[in-house]
Amino acid sequence: MGPPKAGRTISQNAFESLVKENMEDLGMEPDEALEDAIQTLTLQGVDLSGIVKCIPGVTSVKDNPVIQSLDGLRSIASKLVACQPQLEDENVPTISDEAKVNAIKPTEDLDELVLLLDKLYAECCIETSANTSIATRNGGVEVVTALCSALSEGFERPLVSALKTLAAFLHDLQSTETFRQSDGPKIVVTILNAYSQNENILEGGFAVVAAAATGNEILKESFMELKIDELFLQIMTGETKTNIQSLYDALRVLLTPDDNRVLASQVFGYARRFAKIGIARPLVEVIHEGISSPRMVSASIALKTLAVNEEICKSIAEYGGIDAILHCIDDTSKQNNKAAAKACCSLLSKLAGSDANKSIIVQSGGLDRLMKLASTFSDDPSVLQEIISIICILSLRAPDNAALAIEAGAGDLAIQAMNKFPGVPQLQRQSCFMIRNLAVRNPENRTILLNNGVEKIIRKAKESHESCKDAAVDALRDLGLDNYNT
Repeated sequence: MGPPKAGRTISQNAFESLVKENMEDLGMEPDEALEDAIQTLTLQGVDLSGIVKCIPGVTSVKDNPVIQSLDGLRSIASKLVACQPQLEDENVPTISDEAKVNAIKPTEDLDELVLLLDKLYAECCIETSANTSIATRNGGVEVVTALCSALSEGFERPLVSALKTLAAFLHDLQSTETFRQSDGPKIVVTILNAYSQNENILEGGFAVVAAAATGNEILKESFMELKIDELFLQIMTGETKTNIQSLYDALRVLLTPDDNRVLASQVFGYARRFAKIGIARPLVEVIHEGISSPRMVSASIALKTLAVNEEICKSIAEYGGIDAILHCIDDTSKQNNKAAAKACCSLLSKLAGSDANKSIIVQSGGLDRLMKLASTFSDDPSVLQEIISIICILSLRAPDNAALAIEAGAGDLAIQAMNKFPGVPQLQRQSCFMIRNLAVRNPENRTILLNNGVEKIIRKAKESHESCKDAAVDALRDLGLDNYNT
């Protein structure tokens, strides 16, 4: 069954009315009435996410643990304001910038607040439940954002729990838009600036940034307008080195064009802005720490999103980035670290897009090191695909590199990988691209590859996978074959 049609929703009251009609007008048993209502609405394409599946007269919305926790949070939130909060329907109290926290009882209310937030977070972490949707549909984003605002000048323990819970709530466009309309970006950036030495709050705050900015170009812009790039640099270059995973996640998200609502993303401009203030250097320094560092993989992924043009790619090399990556590749070969291998190879592919960097990689023994890595991960097509991608880029319009790649065993690697994993179309396609680059400007390489039986393998990929067809045709043509398109 496909996803619900966009825009088709139903209120909680309307849902309960339908269940009630099933029981009263059609004589259904309560459980049967509930199941029929769910099936009927689902078949009609109605989005039931966020609806509490209750039976009028038997169970109540108020019995739902998420609703109970939210009600508890609202009660405590009312004590965090100096003036009487105004409630409209089920909306949460608006907490002003002048709100004071001295109305809250120092022990019991704070303990209850942490308990409620942690319970709500746990409920929303149950993957098979609809709890996150229920929470966001019933004011969860508003109330927790407001709590973060009220707690930003004190009460660190509940603030950590609030940030963690808020990040869990921000799971779709509707929830992130609610966060934006609740002045969430300003509140969170204010907290991050105020607690720039507190790792627990930074972890939670940057997790909120990452969740909020995912798939939302407007929120990316909001964070950039609040000069979050300068905050990143301040924290990453501070005296205390932090192991904040979410910091690198947030950086990656801010620089990823993932909002399909916009035709032209601004993230490439943001990347240049990050690069201009010097964010590449501390990222490279993390990679220099090696694969033993818990930050290395995340920093590599973030650095890849930063490397959007020739100038930035060259600057990363000037900071010793290529040397650091190659050393990490050596270590991943020794330690069989798949995550580090893929992250390093993916970053190296991006940096190899610079002609100047191609020479550095090859002159630093990069081809031999990649072949060693391929031997270590010979049974993993995902890593082999990354390695083949790098060699493909290194060989592009570079006949000297193509000759060295063949000498290092790149041709054999492609043939062995294609033979071993015939059912992995992306690997087959990438191998065809690499073979083409190895052959197009190097007649001697064509002979070597053809003598090793590459034609038969390419034709098999062409016949087996539609996505490989064009790449296979190009490879066969540049191998010098006349019947390349048959």
